[in-house]
Amino acid sequence: MTPGPDAATAHAWTALGGDDALLERVSFHGPPGLPDARLPVRELARATVAACSLAAAELTAARGGRAVPAVRTDEDAVATAFVSERHLRIDGRAATTFAPLSGFWRTADGWVRTHANYPHHRARLLAALGLPDGEDEAAVHRLAAVLRELPAEQVQERAYAAGALAVAVAAPGPAAGHPLVEAVRVGEAAARPLAGASLPCTGIRVLDLTRVIAGPVATRTLALFGADVLRIDPPHLPESADAHADTGFGKRSTRLDLAAPADRAVFEDLLAGADVVVTGYRPGALDRLGLAPEALLERRPGLVVGQLDAWGRSGRWAGRRGFDSLVQAGTGIATIEAGPDGRPGALPAQALDHGTGYLLAAAVLRALTDRGATGGGRLLRLSLAGTADWLLHGIRPVVAEAAAGPSGPVPRLAERDSPIGRLRYAPPPAGYEGGPTDWSRPPGRWGTDAPVWS
Repeated sequence: MTPGPDAATAHAWTALGGDDALLERVSFHGPPGLPDARLPVRELARATVAACSLAAAELTAARGGRAVPAVRTDEDAVATAFVSERHLRIDGRAATTFAPLSGFWRTADGWVRTHANYPHHRARLLAALGLPDGEDEAAVHRLAAVLRELPAEQVQERAYAAGALAVAVAAPGPAAGHPLVEAVRVGEAAARPLAGASLPCTGIRVLDLTRVIAGPVATRTLALFGADVLRIDPPHLPESADAHADTGFGKRSTRLDLAAPADRAVFEDLLAGADVVVTGYRPGALDRLGLAPEALLERRPGLVVGQLDAWGRSGRWAGRRGFDSLVQAGTGIATIEAGPDGRPGALPAQALDHGTGYLLAAAVLRALTDRGATGGGRLLRLSLAGTADWLLHGIRPVVAEAAAGPSGPVPRLAERDSPIGRLRYAPPPAGYEGGPTDWSRPPGRWGTDAPVWS
């Protein structure tokens, strides 16, 4: 056991606006489970989970009129959860993670990282480079041949102009100055103390407008702690069934076209009863629909709005699409983690996604605690780039105990039946003494729930 928090946990808790005196409730247990990396990803992972757990414990105490329960963070559980998509099995089948046209590619002057997991991103990438689609093997060969002839920066900008996703692999540079967590009080709505409850988020309604990993991890965690979470996706955008199976625990899922009057009216009815809205689209993408955070807070005073994006709100990348793998490439992480042959590398987990997800959940939990005491709405902003900045420049490695065995500890996985099949999955790593240890419900089929509150 490691009593007390390390510096990374203390930094995350301070960034969330938490009371430093509560840090004594945190301890770490078990051997580290994440494989070695040149950057302190283990410290990032356990700090984000511990901070989230402490925020849940704090809200539990506020609703129960008792002392803040202890937070005992199991490092093996953290490591397992940070690669939950790799452990997931659906009727014995492993989940699909990266598609054939997603990865590192050599260019005329370096390397580029592409992301083409979704069909529309694949089509845009090929169109940006003037390539036909076809069988995966042939498409891979054609893409590799074209990229070898082009400068990485040119590929990046052509892809961006076409709405595709490719980022030149960059050398590490100075800190970009992105905040880890930005929390702003908005408006003067009256204090809304929450009634006593056994779980911190009992009675809290969350509209989840997020996709892929980071945002869904955040809302999956809020569901663990008792929130009624309804994920809303546009009907025209496909979602990976495997990604939804990994991050859909505890939640319901529906589809609404927010540009269509009838569906928009349904959304506005849902918003009128919501406590929290979490968005995960690039800055400005929802503004044209009247869903900018400020507009939501005006229509629903006292709302907590969590806004997540890839690149932050300043600098040349602000407003661009992005995923964990691309942010690793663009911030220098891929260069630091390069192999002996110079090929860019990656962290042992999609730690920017998972870590930012737990920080976002923590920010929402802290906002609910603060709102109960002082009122007002809350606007919370986090980014994958902000988490990357912290990993690159703000965390010091901690000497770890030896892992159990040559490959580290054996992951402790759970199994249950679900509407999509028999699942083997990583249990939630966040929690506190006396808190829930698993989600109340498995994921259902994506987009098939009614757009109503439970």
